[in-house]
Amino acid sequence: MNKVVVFQLSNEQYAIPVEHVVSIEKMSFPTIIPGMPSYMLGVVRIRGELVPVLDTSQILYRRPYTETEKTRLLVVQADDVYVSFIVDDAKEIIDIPPDMMKQVHMLAYQRTPYFIGIANLPDRLITVIDPTILFNHLEGVNIIKEHIKNERQNT
Repeated sequence: MNKVVVFQLSNEQYAIPVEHVVSIEKMSFPTIIPGMPSYMLGVVRIRGELVPVLDTSQILYRRPYTETEKTRLLVVQADDVYVSFIVDDAKEIIDIPPDMMKQVHMLAYQRTPYFIGIANLPDRLITVIDPTILFNHLEGVNIIKEHIKNERQNT
């Protein structure tokens, strides 16, 4: 069984393996950091950690998110950094049986290596994402990592 946290984004369902997920938080207004990539809206403090807030809708669909009362921050650990992905909703943890998990086609994998599989469940399809690969695949990620590293050294 693969245990995942399922989240909603633009009428699609995605999941992140539960071992990467730190917490699910209500959306909070981030502090803007000048000079960061456009998909990074700023940073928030969660449990004493400085956490970048990433616009998942902009990353995956090239359009900014629309906030609702269900909007959440899905906080994950990517390498040695906590990052939060803005999602439309996140409230479900499920087990995906191995026989329901399909590999992503090779051509699609080259463009989106962070999609690690598709759960073909009886009532829905869920694309499973590796958050570490997604974060490290982003353009300008080194600027974010450098900023977080500097902030850690200064506190």
